[in-house]
Amino acid sequence: MIALIQRVQHAQVVVDDEVIGKIGPGLLVFLGVEKDDDEAKAKRLAERVCNYRMFEDEHGKMNLNVQQTGGEVLVVSQFTLPADTQKGNRPSFSSAASGEFADHLYQVFSAACADKVMTENGRFAADMKVSLLNDGPVTFWLQI
Repeated sequence: MIALIQRVQHAQVVVDDEVIGKIGPGLLVFLGVEKDDDEAKAKRLAERVCNYRMFEDEHGKMNLNVQQTGGEVLVVSQFTLPADTQKGNRPSFSSAASGEFADHLYQVFSAACADKVMTENGRFAADMKVSLLNDGPVTFWLQI
């Protein structure tokens, strides 16, 4: 399971001209689910995301997590993250989880985040328009 996390000042997801998820300062999480993932991995990755220290303290050091700053989380499914891009000019998605399985783990991950911090979601498998203002920019790739 892969989470591409970005520290943002704000972010939102639009589907069919309707805002379905919107946050202020916090984390935008693009979530990729792989075939060998399971609920334990989803919960562990959510724990890491919510505890990852990528916000500045009073000394300008990245020592605070999203919970400590009162930030929010926006989770967006992104099936392209597990793509194999090692060769050729077209990605292979052979390691990505099937839709129904990936959606289930996406829901598990989002619920685990929501247990810790205010969490909004995109819509699984929808054509989403994501807008954000990256803060820093600060972006990390976490993988379980």
